[in-house]
Amino acid sequence: MQHKAILFFLNAIRKEGRFVLLMLILLFLAGILSPYPQIAMWFGFALAAYSAVANDSIQTIGTFIVSNAHRKWWILWIYIGVIFIVTVTYSFITFNGDVSYQRLYTPGLDVAPTSFTFLQLAAPLFLIVLTRMRMPVSTTFLLLTIFSTKTSAVVSVLSKSISGYLLAFISAILLYVFVRKFVRLKFKGVPHFGWTIMQWITSGTLWSVWVMQDAANIAVFLPRSLQLSEFLAFTLLIFLGLGLLFYMKGDRIQKIVSEKSGIADIRSATMVDFVYALILIYFKVISEIPMSTTWVFLGLLGGRELAISLTKKRKERRVKALKYSYLMIGKDLFMAAIGLLVSLILAISINPGMRNEFLNLF
Repeated sequence: MQHKAILFFLNAIRKEGRFVLLMLILLFLAGILSPYPQIAMWFGFALAAYSAVANDSIQTIGTFIVSNAHRKWWILWIYIGVIFIVTVTYSFITFNGDVSYQRLYTPGLDVAPTSFTFLQLAAPLFLIVLTRMRMPVSTTFLLLTIFSTKTSAVVSVLSKSISGYLLAFISAILLYVFVRKFVRLKFKGVPHFGWTIMQWITSGTLWSVWVMQDAANIAVFLPRSLQLSEFLAFTLLIFLGLGLLFYMKGDRIQKIVSEKSGIADIRSATMVDFVYALILIYFKVISEIPMSTTWVFLGLLGGRELAISLTKKRKERRVKALKYSYLMIGKDLFMAAIGLLVSLILAISINPGMRNEFLNLF
């Protein structure tokens, strides 16, 4: 048994050797660069840009990648990339250099960092590692909370995120219970080309709304009002990162979407994206407080999976499907909870103000 464990460990090291080496080099650079604010700012931003988009790709472009796997990757990249550029450019012009749609003007997050600690620069690396492990971690918690100066900001983000999860979960159950019979009857054979048009429009809209919500997670390292040169660097780096992501077809985290029932069907993917976009639009309108879009997405997929299981005709199949759904929902929630715990530990360790507020609670 011990011999097998050693072999398993050595095999894992061999497979992930290059990745581990890269992470160690980046951790070393984080320690070296942290005393130099201007360099550290862009180093942290670059890591945050890749880690946030790579992890959150499952939410907005995951279904898009799965249902368009037969298309050339660069066509998908150009489409999503242009939408990103248009979305952040609108915010940059409208809000006087702010690319976060004023999400970073929430009290506790409204002051741009002027110095950086090692842990603040290392936080995106933790996110990259968790993404490598296929964990759907909230980038909002992991990247925003480390710069929060008030516990109230974290509580507000957490409350809004829990509300988003519950709304998405319940909405998905109600929707799919009522439309499941229609889906079984109509979603057969080769989809009409009109579904492709609808999915591209829906996915583009969802991606744009996601950027409005989650650009704050990346821009938190930067000044709250960017100069034109800073904005161009911000936009170009993320645009190129998207290209890398599409080239890798979403990387390992894509399995979170691929394992869900029937999601490769462009009609099912369109329905998921449409409901998700409506929920994000709703939360964007009611409040400018940032929220975890990851939690909303997990609620949506979890509710959908549960509804599909509930509508199985045969009792034996229904019971088996429900057990699988409960396990899948529990696994996703457990992974999200780990990310939340890691982000809170980092935030309390980094920010003296938050640490004091937390200790005063006890």
